Amino acid sequence: MSIPTPDEYFDRIHRVISVLDDENIKIINTMKKNGPRNLQDVSRKSGVPYPTVYTRVNKLETQGLLRTWVYPNFSRIGLSRAMVLLTTSPGRELLARDALKVPGYWLRITRCTGDCNGYYSLHAVPANNKQDFEQYVDQIVSSGLASDSRILWLDEYTSNIPNFEHFDLKNGTWKFSWASWLKALTPTQKPRKKAPANAEGQANYDKNDLLILKELMKDARKKLSEFAKLIGVTLPAAKYRFDNLLRRGLVQDYVIDILPYPPEISDLYEMRLDFRDEETLLAEEKVLQRLPFILGCSKIRGTNAASVRVFLPRGELNNLLTLLSALVRRKILDRFSYLVFDFMTIEAQTFSYEHYANGSGWHYDNHANLAGLRKLASSLDKQDHTVSFTGGAASSSVHYFY
Repeated sequence: MSIPTPDEYFDRIHRVISVLDDENIKIINTMKKNGPRNLQDVSRKSGVPYPTVYTRVNKLETQGLLRTWVYPNFSRIGLSRAMVLLTTSPGRELLARDALKVPGYWLRITRCTGDCNGYYSLHAVPANNKQDFEQYVDQIVSSGLASDSRILWLDEYTSNIPNFEHFDLKNGTWKFSWASWLKALTPTQKPRKKAPANAEGQANYDKNDLLILKELMKDARKKLSEFAKLIGVTLPAAKYRFDNLLRRGLVQDYVIDILPYPPEISDLYEMRLDFRDEETLLAEEKVLQRLPFILGCSKIRGTNAASVRVFLPRGELNNLLTLLSALVRRKILDRFSYLVFDFMTIEAQTFSYEHYANGSGWHYDNHANLAGLRKLASSLDKQDHTVSFTGGAASSSVHYFY
C-alpha cells in the first residue's frame, strides 16, 4: 500500500483549500445556478472575465478537483431508484458485491459500516420490474451470501454545492456554526403544508436520447460534436436532441462535483433522517440544503424520511451527531441512522442504457438473473481464494454523488 509522506499529505490538503478563492467560488456558484456547459454564459453571469473562467475551469478539471455531470430524471425514462443495504456473510463479501451487479442495473456500490455492515448499492431498475428486483435481492440472502438485506425506494436526487457563505476566504477555513444550524433547524412557526407533488410520468425518448444522457452523466460539458458522432447525426440535429432532453425534463440536475474538504481528513456518509411528519420534512429540506457538508438528498418513498449524502471533516462528526440527537429531543426527528463509506471501494457506472431497445423498452430477465446468482453462489468452494489488497490514498476524483 502506498503511504503518503507528511509533506505529500499536507500538500494535498493545501491544494484542495487553496482553490477556494473568490473567483473560483463565483464560477462554481454560477455553474450550479445556470449550468456548466456554456463558459461564456458563466463568465457573463459571474462577472469573471471569460479567459479567466476558461483557464480556471480547465485547471480544476485537470487537477481532478472539479467534475460536472448530469443526474438524469430516472422516472422520466422508466426507471426507479433503489438503495440496497446488504449485510454480508463472513468470507463471502466479494461474492455478495458481485451478486449486486448481476442484474446490470446498478449505479454505485461501496463497502460501508454503521447501520449496515457490508455493502451499500444504488440501482436504477425498470419501474415495471421493482417486484422482480426485490425478489432477486431476497435471494442473495437465501443463497447464503448475505445475512440481511433492505431495499429503500427513492425519489429523484437533488444535489448541492458547498455553501460558501460558511467559508472564510481570508483565512482559508470553513466555519462550522453548529449552534446556529440547530436554531435554523428548529422552526419557531408551524411547518408549512405539503407542497403540491411534482408532475411524474415518462417522457418520450428513444435509444439515441439515452446514449446522449448517459454521456452527460459522465461529463456535463461534453461537446455537441461528440454527441453527433456518437449517434450518427449532424451537429444541428445533435443540438436539437440535446435541447429536447432539457425541455422534456430528462435532466434532473446538474451536479457540480467539487470537494470542500480534503478526503484525507474527511469521511463520506449516507444518513437517514426520519422526520416526525411530511410537513416537517418539507420545512427542513431547504435548511439542510444550505449546510456546507450536505452533498444532496433524496426522499424515501412511503416514509417521512430522507436519505442525505454527507461529506464532513472527521473531527466534526461528533458535533453532527450532537445536532441530530438534539433534533430528536426537540421532536423534529423521530430517529436517525448513518453509514460510513469506504472511499477506496467506490465503484460507479451510468444507468444500463444497453438494456433498452426502441419499440420493446427496458429488458429485465429475472430468470436469467436468478440463474446467474445461483451460479455465482455455487462458485464459492471452487475459488482459489487469492487475496488482493487495495492501495494508495483516496483520490479526490471519486464520484461522490452517484
